[in-house]
Amino acid sequence: MKKIAILLTGLTLVFHTIAQTNVKIDRSQFIQNAIKPLKGSDKSKINKNLRYGDFYFEQKTKGGYLEALKYYEQAYPYNPNNMGINYKIGICYLKTLFKGRALGYLQKVIDSVPDFTPDLLYFYAQALQYNYMFDKAIEYYQQFKQTKLYEKNDYYKFFTDKHIIECRNGKKLVQDSLPIGLVNMSNINSPYDDYGPVITADGEKIYFTSRRPNEYQLKDIDGQYYEDIYYSELTNGHWQAAQSAGYPLNTPTHDAVVGLSYDGQTIIIYRDEDLYWSHLEGKTWSKPQKYPKPINSGEVESSAALSIDGNTIYFVRGKTADPLTSNGDIYYSVRDSNGNWSEPVKLPDNVNTPYDEDGLFLHPDGRTLYFSSKGHNSMGGYDVFKTVRQDDGTWSDPVNLGYPLNTPDDDIYFVLSGNAKIGYISAVREDTKGFTDIYQVHFFTAAPYLSGEEKLIADLAQPQKETSFEPPAKITLVKGQVLDENGNPVEAEIEIIDNETGKVVYRVKTNSATGQYMVSLPPGRNYAMVIRKEGYLFRSENFNLVEEDEYHEVQKTVVLTDLSEEGKTELRNIFFDYNKATLKPESYPELNRLVEFLKKYPDIKIEISGHTDTLGTLEYNMQLSERRAKAVYNYLVKRGISPDRLTIKGYGPLKPIASNRTAEGRARNRRVEIKIISTK
Repeated sequence: MKKIAILLTGLTLVFHTIAQTNVKIDRSQFIQNAIKPLKGSDKSKINKNLRYGDFYFEQKTKGGYLEALKYYEQAYPYNPNNMGINYKIGICYLKTLFKGRALGYLQKVIDSVPDFTPDLLYFYAQALQYNYMFDKAIEYYQQFKQTKLYEKNDYYKFFTDKHIIECRNGKKLVQDSLPIGLVNMSNINSPYDDYGPVITADGEKIYFTSRRPNEYQLKDIDGQYYEDIYYSELTNGHWQAAQSAGYPLNTPTHDAVVGLSYDGQTIIIYRDEDLYWSHLEGKTWSKPQKYPKPINSGEVESSAALSIDGNTIYFVRGKTADPLTSNGDIYYSVRDSNGNWSEPVKLPDNVNTPYDEDGLFLHPDGRTLYFSSKGHNSMGGYDVFKTVRQDDGTWSDPVNLGYPLNTPDDDIYFVLSGNAKIGYISAVREDTKGFTDIYQVHFFTAAPYLSGEEKLIADLAQPQKETSFEPPAKITLVKGQVLDENGNPVEAEIEIIDNETGKVVYRVKTNSATGQYMVSLPPGRNYAMVIRKEGYLFRSENFNLVEEDEYHEVQKTVVLTDLSEEGKTELRNIFFDYNKATLKPESYPELNRLVEFLKKYPDIKIEISGHTDTLGTLEYNMQLSERRAKAVYNYLVKRGISPDRLTIKGYGPLKPIASNRTAEGRARNRRVEIKIISTK
């Protein structure tokens, strides 16, 4: 059973559990009281519409209610004052998409026959809640609590009290509304359900689940096509038409995307109530593999998110079809150096609630977790929340992302770009193209596309509030390609190292077909990025983000040179005290990599060269550069490298690689390089 099938089964159980009155529409009376004379063909058509409407209504599924609505709405104009059809159309809206539209129909019933059905007060209060009429909704929920149906039915007891709390939450959340804009992604949405977006950290590729017609043309019991995975790419600022991810991600059964690594190389799929993973090998996805125990446990494991290094997975476990017992909670499991996953640990009770959690997304900062919950201070259904992992491993109390991102309806599957300016969410709004659609979320301004003078005029006309949306940590996103000297893509290993501790933070590989890579660097550390490939000189880059507080996106093409004579590379993670030749401890990891390289290739001899900027005299700079090269030489010799394999040279400012007119250029020119002078 797949994700949507489970949800529909749950809905069916709910509808059979509650004591919804079996309202019959007397077709003869309906026709007799028509507001205009009817011909025989009209009577036959109305009879057919009512009969078909009742047939689908009694199925008590989302698909059934949607079908029933089509037939009831065709009959409705002939007798708009019939309480039975008003009641049933209202119920159809409440159980499907535009729930707020139920209000007008149920209002007619409650104004005319307040006791038309035992559950009318409850459903009318729901319609008020979906229309943000929270005080009036509470009033009618309270009235419903005085009825026998409330007293006798556990479902109504549970949810009526919960809805009253949601209405109180909603009043405050709407009052403190966020200045954001939501835009329907009309060029990727379809007339069918589209939901569950996941994105790469740079926001340039999106995967999502859709129930549009597919190559298999198979439908589930609810009349909708099986789930398939689709994707789109951002090209020249525009999202391209969605394409099927194809086999092996899609199969004849349900396939839903529920997670994506920040670099887009690993995808997590929900299939058969379990989690699967697939890796992008060149341009082709590998055959999805089921996560082993203890992640998949025999219970339902759904939404998932991966840490930056891919060694921690967060996932939801425990959702059931029964709304009174369902309690999907967030867990995590850690993979050790042998590839084994630890026993899952449930996140603490300040994050998990007695209600369902779902829709996980871990931001590329590695510590901000977004999720949807029916608990906390939700204003109805699922609301989107965020929690942040602290330095001591605890999680902050979740914060509701607020209105209008959250509504009294389900708001789920929220994801956020690396720069924290644009998010995506599955929702139903008045401009929905089909069923559920994917919306782009723009934060901090109600007019997201305005700039310059136009934005200033808009802000003056409608002053913006302080937003309660606190963006996550400002990461540095480094992406590009690794190529050989002929411009061919290279599948290389990239290590991210904390220079202070010397520990490898994580490892990734470039794509074998394109050489592309993407690494996310949270602030607060001095990082080395090391690129290796068998048969090539390693390359290193430095990113000192100790005091970084801005988002940066760095494009960097790395060219690896083979192990031939004259091949050279810059040691970007060698550090000296100012104006001295004393190696700082942060240099040791880089120097140890050089030791490892020289021991792996014992026939290679190298020149170690020091370089400076143009500040100071030429004589002083020549001496300083040679002393710094000598410091590296001494370190290597102490670590067992034969002096016969090493020569040193100080070039001072004579070989600049950047302009000495800027501070950035001078910093680039102050460097240590190695060059292969012999391979025999």
